[in-house]
Amino acid sequence: MNLTLTAKIKINPTNEQAIILKETMNAYRKACNFVSEIIFHSKILTQAKLHNMTYRDLRSQFGLRSQMAQSVIKTVIAKYRTIKSNGHSWTLICFKKPQYDLVFNRDYSLNKGLFSVNTLEGRIKVPFEIKGFEEYFDGTWTFGTAKLVYKHGKWFLCIPMSKEIEECDLKNINQVVGVDFGVNFVITTYDSNGKTFFWNGRRIKHQREKYKRLRKQLQQKRTPSARRRLKAIGQRENRWMQDVNHCISKALVERYGANTLFVLEDLTGIRQATEKVRKEDRYAMVSWAFYDLRQKIEYKALKHRAKVITVNPKYTSQTCPKCGHTEKVNRNKQTHTFCCKNCHYQSNDDRVGAMNLQRKGIEYIVEETIQA
Repeated sequence: MNLTLTAKIKINPTNEQAIILKETMNAYRKACNFVSEIIFHSKILTQAKLHNMTYRDLRSQFGLRSQMAQSVIKTVIAKYRTIKSNGHSWTLICFKKPQYDLVFNRDYSLNKGLFSVNTLEGRIKVPFEIKGFEEYFDGTWTFGTAKLVYKHGKWFLCIPMSKEIEECDLKNINQVVGVDFGVNFVITTYDSNGKTFFWNGRRIKHQREKYKRLRKQLQQKRTPSARRRLKAIGQRENRWMQDVNHCISKALVERYGANTLFVLEDLTGIRQATEKVRKEDRYAMVSWAFYDLRQKIEYKALKHRAKVITVNPKYTSQTCPKCGHTEKVNRNKQTHTFCCKNCHYQSNDDRVGAMNLQRKGIEYIVEETIQA
Protein backbone atom coordinates (compact mmCIF):
# COMPACT_ATOMS: atom_id res chain seq x y z
CA MET A 1 0.00 0.00 0.00
CA ASN A 2 1.19 3.52 -0.80
CA LEU A 3 1.59 5.73 2.29
CA THR A 4 1.72 9.50 1.75
CA LEU A 5 2.62 11.96 4.51
CA THR A 6 3.30 15.69 4.46
CA ALA A 7 6.55 16.90 6.01
CA LYS A 8 6.78 20.55 7.04
CA ILE A 9 10.43 21.55 6.53
CA LYS A 10 11.71 24.87 7.83
CA ILE A 11 13.92 26.85 5.44
CA ASN A 12 16.18 29.77 6.37
CA PRO A 13 16.59 32.26 3.51
CA THR A 14 18.71 35.39 3.81
CA ASN A 15 17.00 38.80 3.65
CA GLU A 16 17.81 39.07 -0.07
CA GLN A 17 16.54 35.56 -0.76
CA ALA A 18 13.35 36.23 1.22
CA ILE A 19 12.59 39.27 -0.96
CA ILE A 20 13.03 37.18 -4.13
CA LEU A 21 10.79 34.41 -2.74
CA LYS A 22 8.06 36.91 -1.80
CA GLU A 23 8.14 38.48 -5.27
CA THR A 24 7.91 35.03 -6.86
CA MET A 25 5.00 33.97 -4.66
CA ASN A 26 3.09 37.21 -5.38
CA ALA A 27 3.61 36.80 -9.12
CA TYR A 28 2.44 33.19 -8.88
CA ARG A 29 -0.71 34.27 -6.99
CA LYS A 30 -1.55 36.98 -9.53
CA ALA A 31 -1.02 34.49 -12.35
CA CYS A 32 -3.38 32.03 -10.63
CA ASN A 33 -6.08 34.71 -10.46
CA PHE A 34 -5.53 35.50 -14.14
CA VAL A 35 -6.04 31.85 -15.14
CA SER A 36 -8.95 31.54 -12.70
CA GLU A 37 -10.83 34.35 -14.49
CA ILE A 38 -10.41 32.57 -17.82
CA ILE A 39 -11.57 29.21 -16.47
CA PHE A 40 -14.55 30.78 -14.71
CA HIS A 41 -15.87 32.38 -17.90
CA SER A 42 -14.90 29.63 -20.37
CA LYS A 43 -15.46 26.61 -18.07
CA ILE A 44 -12.54 24.91 -19.80
CA LEU A 45 -10.60 22.49 -17.57
CA THR A 46 -8.41 20.83 -20.21
CA GLN A 47 -4.76 21.66 -19.62
CA ALA A 48 -3.74 21.58 -23.28
CA LYS A 49 -6.43 24.12 -24.25
CA LEU A 50 -5.64 26.38 -21.30
CA HIS A 51 -1.95 26.17 -22.14
CA ASN A 52 -2.66 27.56 -25.61
CA MET A 53 -4.88 30.30 -24.16
CA THR A 54 -2.67 31.49 -21.28
CA TYR A 55 0.96 30.36 -21.62
CA ARG A 56 2.34 33.37 -23.49
CA ASP A 57 0.56 35.83 -21.19
CA LEU A 58 1.84 34.03 -18.11
CA ARG A 59 5.40 34.33 -19.40
CA SER A 60 5.20 37.96 -20.62
CA GLN A 61 2.82 39.64 -18.13
CA PHE A 62 3.96 37.94 -14.92
CA GLY A 63 7.53 37.04 -15.81
CA LEU A 64 7.04 33.36 -14.94
CA ARG A 65 9.47 30.73 -16.12
CA SER A 66 8.25 27.85 -18.27
CA GLN A 67 7.71 25.29 -15.50
CA MET A 68 6.15 27.90 -13.19
CA ALA A 69 3.57 28.75 -15.88
CA GLN A 70 2.67 25.06 -16.22
CA SER A 71 2.31 24.77 -12.42
CA VAL A 72 -0.03 27.77 -12.30
CA ILE A 73 -2.37 26.16 -14.84
CA LYS A 74 -2.34 22.83 -12.93
CA THR A 75 -2.96 24.55 -9.58
CA VAL A 76 -6.03 26.45 -10.79
CA ILE A 77 -7.48 23.45 -12.66
CA ALA A 78 -7.17 21.35 -9.50
CA LYS A 79 -9.09 23.97 -7.48
CA TYR A 80 -12.00 24.07 -9.94
CA ARG A 81 -12.13 20.29 -10.23
CA THR A 82 -12.34 20.11 -6.44
CA ILE A 83 -15.41 22.35 -6.23
CA LYS A 84 -17.05 20.31 -9.01
CA SER A 85 -16.34 16.97 -7.32
CA ASN A 86 -17.64 18.32 -4.00
CA GLY A 87 -20.91 19.33 -5.64
CA HIS A 88 -20.48 23.08 -5.03
CA SER A 89 -21.91 25.68 -7.39
CA TRP A 90 -19.64 27.10 -10.10
CA THR A 91 -18.03 30.21 -8.65
CA LEU A 92 -14.96 32.36 -9.26
CA ILE A 93 -12.01 31.13 -7.22
CA CYS A 94 -9.78 33.89 -5.86
CA PHE A 95 -6.24 33.30 -4.63
CA LYS A 96 -5.78 35.80 -1.80
CA LYS A 97 -2.60 34.57 -0.13
CA PRO A 98 0.82 34.39 -1.80
CA GLN A 99 1.62 30.81 -2.77
CA TYR A 100 3.95 28.74 -4.90
CA ASP A 101 3.51 25.09 -5.91
CA LEU A 102 6.82 23.38 -6.69
CA VAL A 103 7.35 20.29 -8.84
CA PHE A 104 10.14 18.05 -7.53
CA ASN A 105 13.33 18.00 -9.63
CA ARG A 106 11.93 20.79 -11.80
CA ASP A 107 11.03 23.70 -9.54
CA TYR A 108 12.93 22.46 -6.50
CA SER A 109 15.42 19.92 -5.21
CA LEU A 110 16.92 19.07 -1.81
CA ASN A 111 20.58 18.15 -1.58
CA LYS A 112 23.31 18.43 1.07
CA GLY A 113 21.23 20.61 3.36
CA LEU A 114 20.31 23.08 0.63
CA PHE A 115 16.88 23.75 -0.87
CA SER A 116 17.32 24.74 -4.52
CA VAL A 117 14.27 26.58 -5.86
CA ASN A 118 13.32 28.21 -9.15
CA THR A 119 12.40 31.92 -8.81
CA LEU A 120 11.80 34.92 -11.05
CA GLU A 121 15.50 35.75 -10.64
CA GLY A 122 16.69 32.24 -11.43
CA ARG A 123 17.63 29.43 -9.02
CA ILE A 124 18.62 30.18 -5.46
CA LYS A 125 19.87 27.80 -2.78
CA VAL A 126 18.48 28.11 0.74
CA PRO A 127 19.55 26.15 3.87
CA PHE A 128 16.84 23.96 5.40
CA GLU A 129 16.35 21.98 8.63
CA ILE A 130 15.28 18.32 8.82
CA LYS A 131 15.14 17.94 12.60
CA GLY A 132 12.47 15.33 13.34
CA PHE A 133 12.21 14.32 9.67
CA GLU A 134 15.51 12.46 9.24
CA GLU A 135 13.78 9.17 8.38
CA TYR A 136 12.18 10.71 5.29
CA PHE A 137 15.60 11.46 3.76
CA ASP A 138 16.93 7.89 3.84
CA GLY A 139 16.33 7.44 0.09
CA THR A 140 13.24 5.21 0.39
CA TRP A 141 10.66 8.03 0.15
CA THR A 142 9.66 9.84 -3.06
CA PHE A 143 8.92 13.56 -2.97
CA GLY A 144 5.85 15.11 -4.59
CA THR A 145 4.71 18.62 -5.53
CA ALA A 146 5.57 20.85 -2.55
CA LYS A 147 4.03 24.11 -1.38
CA LEU A 148 6.08 27.07 -0.21
CA VAL A 149 4.54 28.75 2.84
CA TYR A 150 5.38 32.05 4.59
CA LYS A 151 3.69 32.44 7.96
CA HIS A 152 4.39 34.58 11.04
CA GLY A 153 7.77 35.64 9.65
CA LYS A 154 8.93 32.06 9.04
CA TRP A 155 9.40 30.06 5.86
CA PHE A 156 8.29 26.45 5.44
CA LEU A 157 8.24 23.89 2.66
CA CYS A 158 5.35 21.42 2.86
CA ILE A 159 6.38 18.28 0.97
CA PRO A 160 4.14 15.24 0.35
CA MET A 161 6.32 12.14 0.77
CA SER A 162 5.27 8.69 -0.46
CA LYS A 163 6.51 5.19 0.20
CA GLU A 164 5.27 1.70 -0.62
CA ILE A 165 4.62 -0.15 2.65
CA GLU A 166 3.65 -3.77 2.95
CA GLU A 167 0.17 -3.98 4.47
CA CYS A 168 -0.31 -6.18 7.53
CA ASP A 169 -1.71 -9.60 6.57
CA LEU A 170 -4.65 -10.89 8.60
CA LYS A 171 -2.75 -14.18 9.02
CA ASN A 172 -0.13 -12.34 11.06
CA ILE A 173 -2.58 -10.59 13.41
CA ASN A 174 -1.77 -11.56 17.00
CA GLN A 175 -4.19 -9.29 18.84
CA VAL A 176 -7.41 -7.35 18.26
CA VAL A 177 -8.03 -3.99 19.93
CA GLY A 178 -11.43 -2.28 20.08
CA VAL A 179 -11.17 1.53 20.13
CA ASP A 180 -14.17 3.52 21.36
CA PHE A 181 -14.19 7.29 20.74
CA GLY A 182 -15.72 9.68 23.25
CA VAL A 183 -15.53 13.07 24.95
CA ASN A 184 -14.97 12.25 28.63
CA PHE A 185 -12.54 9.55 27.53
CA VAL A 186 -11.05 10.48 24.16
CA ILE A 187 -10.43 6.81 23.40
CA THR A 188 -11.10 3.66 25.38
CA THR A 189 -9.40 0.44 24.30
CA TYR A 190 -10.07 -3.22 25.03
CA ASP A 191 -7.55 -5.82 23.80
CA SER A 192 -7.32 -9.58 23.36
CA ASN A 193 -5.81 -9.97 26.84
CA GLY A 194 -8.94 -8.49 28.42
CA LYS A 195 -7.15 -5.29 29.42
CA THR A 196 -8.77 -1.87 29.18
CA PHE A 197 -7.03 1.48 28.85
CA PHE A 198 -8.65 4.93 29.14
CA TRP A 199 -7.29 8.18 27.65
CA ASN A 200 -8.89 10.85 29.85
CA GLY A 201 -10.40 13.72 27.85
CA ARG A 202 -11.34 15.99 30.76
CA ARG A 203 -8.38 18.35 30.31
CA ILE A 204 -9.06 18.58 26.56
CA LYS A 205 -12.76 19.23 27.17
CA HIS A 206 -12.00 22.05 29.62
CA GLN A 207 -9.52 23.67 27.22
CA ARG A 208 -12.10 23.61 24.42
CA GLU A 209 -14.64 25.20 26.75
CA LYS A 210 -12.15 28.03 27.38
CA TYR A 211 -11.81 28.62 23.65
CA LYS A 212 -15.59 28.57 23.31
CA ARG A 213 -16.07 31.23 26.02
CA LEU A 214 -13.33 33.39 24.54
CA ARG A 215 -14.89 33.21 21.06
CA LYS A 216 -18.26 34.18 22.51
CA GLN A 217 -16.78 37.27 24.18
CA LEU A 218 -15.02 38.34 20.97
CA GLN A 219 -18.14 37.78 18.84
CA GLN A 220 -20.14 40.07 21.13
CA LYS A 221 -17.66 42.94 20.66
CA ARG A 222 -18.10 43.03 16.85
CA THR A 223 -14.99 45.17 16.26
CA PRO A 224 -12.38 44.69 13.52
CA SER A 225 -9.71 43.86 16.12
CA ALA A 226 -12.05 41.32 17.74
CA ARG A 227 -12.63 39.64 14.38
CA ARG A 228 -8.88 39.44 13.76
CA ARG A 229 -8.40 38.01 17.24
CA LEU A 230 -11.25 35.54 16.62
CA LYS A 231 -9.51 34.23 13.50
CA ALA A 232 -6.21 33.84 15.34
CA ILE A 233 -7.91 31.98 18.21
CA GLY A 234 -9.55 29.57 15.77
CA GLN A 235 -6.20 28.81 14.12
CA ARG A 236 -4.54 28.32 17.50
CA GLU A 237 -7.25 25.91 18.66
CA ASN A 238 -6.96 23.96 15.43
CA ARG A 239 -3.18 23.59 15.81
CA TRP A 240 -3.58 22.55 19.43
CA MET A 241 -6.22 19.94 18.57
CA GLN A 242 -4.05 18.59 15.76
CA ASP A 243 -1.19 18.16 18.23
CA VAL A 244 -3.46 16.41 20.75
CA ASN A 245 -4.66 13.94 18.10
CA HIS A 246 -1.08 13.30 16.99
CA CYS A 247 -0.01 12.50 20.55
CA ILE A 248 -2.99 10.22 21.23
CA SER A 249 -2.71 8.30 17.95
CA LYS A 250 1.05 7.86 18.37
CA ALA A 251 0.66 6.58 21.94
CA LEU A 252 -2.11 4.19 20.89
CA VAL A 253 -0.23 2.62 17.98
CA GLU A 254 3.08 2.37 19.83
CA ARG A 255 1.35 0.79 22.83
CA TYR A 256 0.09 -2.20 20.83
CA GLY A 257 2.67 -2.29 18.03
CA ALA A 258 2.86 -4.37 14.85
CA ASN A 259 0.44 -7.15 13.83
CA THR A 260 -2.45 -5.53 15.69
CA LEU A 261 -5.95 -5.13 14.29
CA PHE A 262 -7.47 -1.86 15.50
CA VAL A 263 -11.27 -1.78 15.27
CA LEU A 264 -12.58 1.81 15.10
CA GLU A 265 -16.05 3.29 14.97
CA ASP A 266 -17.21 4.58 11.59
CA LEU A 267 -18.59 7.94 12.72
CA THR A 268 -19.80 9.07 9.28
CA GLY A 269 -22.92 11.18 9.84
CA ILE A 270 -22.11 11.77 13.52
CA ARG A 271 -23.13 15.44 13.17
CA GLN A 272 -26.78 14.56 12.48
CA ALA A 273 -26.81 12.16 15.40
CA THR A 274 -25.22 14.55 17.90
CA GLU A 275 -27.61 17.38 17.04
CA LYS A 276 -30.18 15.44 19.06
CA VAL A 277 -28.25 16.00 22.31
CA ARG A 278 -28.81 18.91 24.68
CA LYS A 279 -28.00 22.31 23.20
CA GLU A 280 -25.32 23.08 25.80
CA ASP A 281 -23.53 19.80 24.97
CA ARG A 282 -23.90 20.09 21.20
CA TYR A 283 -20.74 22.14 20.57
CA ALA A 284 -18.47 19.62 22.29
CA MET A 285 -19.93 16.72 20.32
CA VAL A 286 -20.27 18.30 16.87
CA SER A 287 -16.87 20.05 16.82
CA TRP A 288 -14.83 17.16 18.21
CA ALA A 289 -12.15 16.06 15.72
CA PHE A 290 -13.07 12.36 15.57
CA TYR A 291 -12.34 11.97 11.85
CA ASP A 292 -8.96 13.66 12.14
CA LEU A 293 -8.02 11.30 14.99
CA ARG A 294 -9.15 8.31 12.93
CA GLN A 295 -7.00 9.41 9.96
CA LYS A 296 -3.93 9.77 12.16
CA ILE A 297 -4.45 6.34 13.70
CA GLU A 298 -4.84 4.82 10.22
CA TYR A 299 -1.59 6.10 8.76
CA LYS A 300 0.43 5.55 11.94
CA ALA A 301 -0.86 1.98 12.13
CA LEU A 302 0.17 1.42 8.50
CA LYS A 303 3.68 2.70 9.28
CA HIS A 304 3.94 0.27 12.22
CA ARG A 305 2.72 -2.75 10.20
CA ALA A 306 -0.67 -2.80 11.95
CA LYS A 307 -4.14 -2.77 10.40
CA VAL A 308 -7.22 -0.60 10.93
CA ILE A 309 -10.84 -1.39 10.09
CA THR A 310 -13.96 0.67 10.77
CA VAL A 311 -17.32 -0.82 11.73
CA ASN A 312 -20.84 0.44 12.34
CA PRO A 313 -20.94 1.68 15.98
CA LYS A 314 -24.71 1.25 16.27
CA TYR A 315 -25.75 -0.31 19.59
CA THR A 316 -22.13 -0.96 20.65
CA SER A 317 -22.75 0.88 23.93
CA GLN A 318 -26.18 -0.72 24.46
CA THR A 319 -25.27 -4.37 23.80
CA CYS A 320 -24.14 -6.62 26.63
CA PRO A 321 -20.72 -8.10 25.75
CA LYS A 322 -21.50 -11.16 27.90
CA CYS A 323 -25.00 -12.28 26.89
CA GLY A 324 -25.62 -10.13 23.79
CA HIS A 325 -28.82 -8.53 25.15
CA THR A 326 -29.42 -5.15 23.46
CA GLU A 327 -31.59 -2.52 25.10
CA LYS A 328 -31.37 1.26 25.34
CA VAL A 329 -31.86 1.31 29.10
CA ASN A 330 -28.79 -0.89 29.56
CA ARG A 331 -26.72 2.28 29.32
CA ASN A 332 -26.95 5.26 31.67
CA LYS A 333 -25.38 8.25 29.91
CA GLN A 334 -25.57 10.46 32.99
CA THR A 335 -23.40 8.17 35.12
CA HIS A 336 -21.48 6.62 32.18
CA THR A 337 -22.34 3.15 33.40
CA PHE A 338 -23.68 0.00 31.76
CA CYS A 339 -25.93 -2.53 33.48
CA CYS A 340 -27.45 -5.38 31.47
CA LYS A 341 -31.15 -5.88 32.28
CA ASN A 342 -30.85 -9.55 31.33
CA CYS A 343 -27.68 -10.90 33.00
CA HIS A 344 -26.93 -7.84 35.20
CA TYR A 345 -23.36 -7.45 33.93
CA GLN A 346 -22.01 -4.02 34.96
CA SER A 347 -19.17 -1.90 33.63
CA ASN A 348 -18.22 1.51 32.24
CA ASP A 349 -20.26 2.28 29.09
CA ASP A 350 -17.18 3.30 27.06
CA ARG A 351 -15.43 0.08 28.07
CA VAL A 352 -18.47 -1.92 26.94
CA GLY A 353 -18.35 -0.10 23.59
CA ALA A 354 -14.67 -1.03 23.18
CA MET A 355 -15.43 -4.65 24.12
CA ASN A 356 -18.13 -4.92 21.47
CA LEU A 357 -15.87 -3.34 18.86
CA GLN A 358 -13.15 -5.86 19.74
CA ARG A 359 -15.66 -8.68 19.27
CA LYS A 360 -16.60 -7.29 15.83
CA GLY A 361 -12.91 -7.34 14.94
CA ILE A 362 -12.68 -11.04 15.80
CA GLU A 363 -15.80 -11.73 13.71
CA TYR A 364 -14.21 -9.82 10.80
CA ILE A 365 -11.09 -12.01 10.91
CA VAL A 366 -13.20 -15.19 11.00
CA GLU A 367 -15.33 -14.05 8.03
CA GLU A 368 -12.29 -13.05 5.95
CA THR A 369 -10.54 -16.34 6.74
CA ILE A 370 -13.61 -18.35 5.65
CA GLN A 371 -13.94 -16.38 2.40
CA ALA A 372 -10.23 -16.87 1.65
